[in-house]
Amino acid sequence: MTAEMTEKNRPGKDWPAILLSWFDRNKRDLPWREDKPRNPYHVWISEIMLQQTRTEAVKPYFNSWMERFPTIHDLACADEADVLHQWQGLGYYTRARNIYRAAKEMEDHYGGKLPKDKEEILSLPGIGGYTAGAILSMAYGKKEGAIDGNVLRVYARLYCVEEDILKTGGRKIIESLVKDTLPDRAGDFNEALMDLGAEICIPRSPRCESCPLLPRCRAFYEGKEKELPKRTPKKPQKEEEAACAIIVKDGKVLLHKRPSRGMLASMWEFPMALSGGAEEAKKKLEAALSGKAGDCLWQYRHVFTHRIWHMKAYRMEDCRVPEGEYGWFAPDEYREFPLAGPHARLAAFVEQMIR
Repeated sequence: MTAEMTEKNRPGKDWPAILLSWFDRNKRDLPWREDKPRNPYHVWISEIMLQQTRTEAVKPYFNSWMERFPTIHDLACADEADVLHQWQGLGYYTRARNIYRAAKEMEDHYGGKLPKDKEEILSLPGIGGYTAGAILSMAYGKKEGAIDGNVLRVYARLYCVEEDILKTGGRKIIESLVKDTLPDRAGDFNEALMDLGAEICIPRSPRCESCPLLPRCRAFYEGKEKELPKRTPKKPQKEEEAACAIIVKDGKVLLHKRPSRGMLASMWEFPMALSGGAEEAKKKLEAALSGKAGDCLWQYRHVFTHRIWHMKAYRMEDCRVPEGEYGWFAPDEYREFPLAGPHARLAAFVEQMIR
């Protein structure tokens, strides 16, 4: 659909009020929005969980997290392994480690509370400009913007921003627009933009017919709503073959603890070898365990941000346990461990196998 763009159809100054009116009638019912006034801890945890994860998928994780760690004090006093286990399934475990570190800093320096000062919040591990803006506006009522992917997309379409929103120039344009249009109800406005971007102004095929801002959207009137926003194409993900060992003895399986630094640090996995080819990965696994891989019992493709693992798990017997952090664990024991990414899926399969 196209129409002639006139001065009357440009975004103008009234669209924030139109959006807030729409939000008051249509805002999503989410567990982290239930507190009145908003709980800063709930805002913080929900916003970190929502990074790279769909809203519906986050809800049960948020509720479970708050049952286990109802306050920042409870979180700061927990073991890191417990925190990682509670995070299991959300991926990007650096986020969980930063949450834990930040909680300890807040316990030590801010009385177990999120500070209200922007610079102090930004000094905490894992909290950047977006999360700081969300906390300050939604929980503390401050006039701060919170620019995430949804906000970038909405503004790029509303104002027909042709510049790449992932590059400095494009982002600065939108940051300036956000600053100029931010109303007094900044927290509600930020959430309204998020809801609009998640429900209506979605990537690729926006639902323009349902948008309260349609009469103000320049991209729509110029027929560019599906072209914008412009983004630099991502680099192709590195693809690796992963050979895993299923080694069972007396109802227990052999697991390995990953190094304390690097990808999936300090998490547990089935013995695994990575390579560019499936046979090469299998041979590396056999060499590491001084054994012979049997039948392939399980296959899975796991997508990370920058890489893809094509995983195959083999039954192995008469192996030598290498030096390092290895151990034998029954299902009721390893269920309490933070399992590395897709290894939690493999563990569920193995549990059914050895029952």
